[in-house]
Amino acid sequence: MRVWVDQEMCTGSGMCEAIAPDVFVLLDDGLSHVKDADRVYARSQGNPQGADGVATVPADQLELVVEAAQQCPGMCIHIEA
Repeated sequence: MRVWVDQEMCTGSGMCEAIAPDVFVLLDDGLSHVKDADRVYARSQGNPQGADGVATVPADQLELVVEAAQQCPGMCIHIEA
């Protein structure tokens, strides 16, 4: 499974990071970004894909990522098979 955040819909509530901190991180721009291990999908973090990056969800994080998507007030978390 893979996950990404639609930055235009993100409200910056931080709910996703609270639920699944191994996959989501709220940065100084006030928006949530996905991460793959140590790689954060944000230009400010040295990733040229920026927020357009899609992270692989570790198997042990899948339930938490689904919960984060369900709890997200901006409905901006997208999970793909």
